[in-house]
Amino acid sequence: MTQSRNTRAFISLGSNLGDPEDNLRQARDYLNDLQEARLGPCSPVYFTEPQDVRNQPWFANQVVVLDCAPTWTALELLRMLLEIEDRMGRVREQDKGPRIIDLDLLFFGSRQYESSELTLPHPRLHERAFVLVPLQDITPDLVFPDGTSLSKALARLSFQVQNRRIHQ
Repeated sequence: MTQSRNTRAFISLGSNLGDPEDNLRQARDYLNDLQEARLGPCSPVYFTEPQDVRNQPWFANQVVVLDCAPTWTALELLRMLLEIEDRMGRVREQDKGPRIIDLDLLFFGSRQYESSELTLPHPRLHERAFVLVPLQDITPDLVFPDGTSLSKALARLSFQVQNRRIHQ
C-alpha cells in the first residue's frame, strides 16, 4: 500500500499596521494551530517599502512553509488563510493599501492551478523581491514550474537588501 505524502505550502506573510512583527508572529501561531498541518521553516522578517500604493508604512514580510496533510487542498488552505486574516481584523478598504495582515499562498506543492479564487503559483511572485528574497532563505534551490530558478528570477529584478530592509 502506498502512503500519501504531505504537501509543502509556501505562504507569504505581510503587515504594515499596528505592530507588524507581532502581527506576523500571531499569524504564524494561527498557522501552527491548524489541524493536520505543521509549521515548517520560516524566513527572517524583512522590512520592505510599499510597491504599488507608495504612501503607506513599510511592510514587515516573511515566507513560511506549512506542511499540510494529504487530505488538504489548495482551495481549503486558501480559505483558512482568509479566515485567519478575518480573525486578525483584516479590512479590505483599499486594494494594495495598508493592512494588519496579508497571507498569500505562493505554492501548494508543485501543483499549478487557476480559478477565479486562486492561481498557483502566485501570479506576481516573479515580480516581488519581498517574496523572493525570504523564499531564497528557506529554499534556495527552488525551481518554478516554468523551469526558472529562484536565483534567475531574483537576478531579473532591481532591488537592494541592507540590514533586512528590501528596497525595490
